Amino acid sequence: MTQTTTRLGPDWPRQVKTPGSHDWERSAAKWLRELVPARYGSYPALIRHPVLLARHARIQVQQEVRVARTALQTARAELPRLGVPEAVIEHTIKLYAAELLQLQHIARGVRVVTEALAERAGHR
Repeated sequence: MTQTTTRLGPDWPRQVKTPGSHDWERSAAKWLRELVPARYGSYPALIRHPVLLARHARIQVQQEVRVARTALQTARAELPRLGVPEAVIEHTIKLYAAELLQLQHIARGVRVVTEALAERAGHR
């Protein structure tokens, strides 16, 4: 089995085994499937080629980051017009900010997993 040279760092998802270890690609695919709508996780091409699944997860997470940013940036202007109380608006802004940080962390994880999968695919 070919070892990858990917360095595990703080961005490596804890749910994914170390590259080169037994079943690491399966653990990567399982984690990636959790990031995309369920129907994508059953498409044969994405099942057979985890790097394709990783690509789709990257695009999916990028869209979620955009949504969270938009929600955060527009909350103060739009939520009062919907009749949302100020205390709830403040809580919602904190929620969006925390979600944005989490999504950015996930995006970095997808990037490093994708790199490891691509490196592995290149060694086959």
